[in-house]
Amino acid sequence: MIDLHYWPTPNGWKITIMLEEAGIPYRLVPVNIGSGDQFKPEFQAISPNGRMPAIVDTAPADGGEPVSIFESGAILEYLAEKSGKFLPADVRGRYRVLQWLMWQMGGLGPMLGQHGHFKLYAPEQVPYGVKRYGDEARRLYGVLDRQLGQTGACVAGDYSIADMAIFPWIMTHKAQEISLDAYPHIARWYAELRQRPKLQAGLDVGKDWRKPMTDEAKKVLFGQTAAGAAPARN
Repeated sequence: MIDLHYWPTPNGWKITIMLEEAGIPYRLVPVNIGSGDQFKPEFQAISPNGRMPAIVDTAPADGGEPVSIFESGAILEYLAEKSGKFLPADVRGRYRVLQWLMWQMGGLGPMLGQHGHFKLYAPEQVPYGVKRYGDEARRLYGVLDRQLGQTGACVAGDYSIADMAIFPWIMTHKAQEISLDAYPHIARWYAELRQRPKLQAGLDVGKDWRKPMTDEAKKVLFGQTAAGAAPARN
């Protein structure tokens, strides 16, 4: 059984998609990021960065004590290894997938996150920030579009944890005012993945929890300081 500490966001959806696709039993533990659950000591004990998702595997393969993992990319790799699904076993296939997973973790996710913040949530408009991150977001869309054009299928060939990591962030394209008309290969891939029942099941997890973001929630999410990120130490 996997305990999934979760809230329905792009990073959270990566994990529910994988759990549903791989058929791994899991139990939801809500982490309401608008209320500050991510800063509670009991959560930071398993996710030192104070960010969800995180998992606790109560039945790890070695038969030992429960294993806790934070960072969505590491969680996806762990679940792929645990299930034997969506990550090739051969060296070349494995790293075709892992390099695109790292591309999402280090590039697409952070840059779209910054673009979304400056465009949608910043209390005052900062044209430089909107342009800087908007340009980089579109550059990354171009990188993905070329790759999908080359494979003619999914990002690393066969459907994998790399696609599960990338897809939830591409779901934000309308809010971020990025038209898929300019990226035909992404549009083709996006439409195909949308038809996967288990992917849709992952997206539906906790969907009733999502509410319009209040000013108080914005303060919690965007007003974090280093002092507030972890319990005080003597």
